[in-house]
Amino acid sequence: MMVLEPDFKECIICGARLPIDYSSDCCPGCEEEKLFRSVREFIRENDCNEYILSTQMHVPLSKIRAWIRQGRIEYAETGTRIVGTKCSRCGAPISFGTLCSSCLKLLNGANKVTIGKDGDHSSAGKMRYMEKDGTMHDVT
Repeated sequence: MMVLEPDFKECIICGARLPIDYSSDCCPGCEEEKLFRSVREFIRENDCNEYILSTQMHVPLSKIRAWIRQGRIEYAETGTRIVGTKCSRCGAPISFGTLCSSCLKLLNGANKVTIGKDGDHSSAGKMRYMEKDGTMHDVT
């Protein structure tokens, strides 16, 4: 009996099916997570802004800004924001995500959601990152 070779391979991380001629051993989603983990480590070890992060990590600025819009990373200092990042509901300047804290509170109820951390962040332009479980980590 003749055994046919499979016309796919599997992602070494999640097991997703990939075309046999796919250049990486990881699927695009796992590649993105690996990249995010390396960016997260860079943020932990360095005071940086999105431009420094993009230049040093060789990550497109658009990808970093997408992570900021998604709320996966943000500036640690209150009031620091990415130029052009605005609330999708009211247009107010925001530092991460798609809604400002006022609109988010309005949509979710005044006491249910708070954004950011209270306190003094002494280093202007520092960033922080979000784990998959939603916890935010400041760079110290």
